[in-house]
Amino acid sequence: MDDPSKTKSESEWRAILSPEQFRILRQKGTEPAGTGRYAHFKGEGVYTCAGCGTPLYKSTTKFDSGCGWPAFFDAIPGAVIRHEDRSLGRIRTEITCAACGGHLGHVFQGEGFQTPTDERHCVNSVSLKFAEDQNL
Repeated sequence: MDDPSKTKSESEWRAILSPEQFRILRQKGTEPAGTGRYAHFKGEGVYTCAGCGTPLYKSTTKFDSGCGWPAFFDAIPGAVIRHEDRSLGRIRTEITCAACGGHLGHVFQGEGFQTPTDERHCVNSVSLKFAEDQNL
């Protein structure tokens, strides 16, 4: 399957994404803390990429970190790619959708959360869509 980020032009992405989705997924923006629809959402299912529909996170890995964005301790294997991000004058780890390259947020390590990975994938709600899954 072709990588959608390589086959879609900027105008094609603008046509299928809302302006806010485009700003975050394609221009690496961030939604304000506490404003996203999934920050406190507790449904059982799978979170997919809002840009291309690729499954990214299972609800069983979501936890309440108090950060103001949806937090996950692990992604579905192979769904998320990590990149070094020096955009704010410090080194962070950006996470993007492996299928389309859409910006999801950042991953932080060693914060002391009692999770299996001691990681917090801090993800913009705008970057996600939720699908109920009865098989979890």
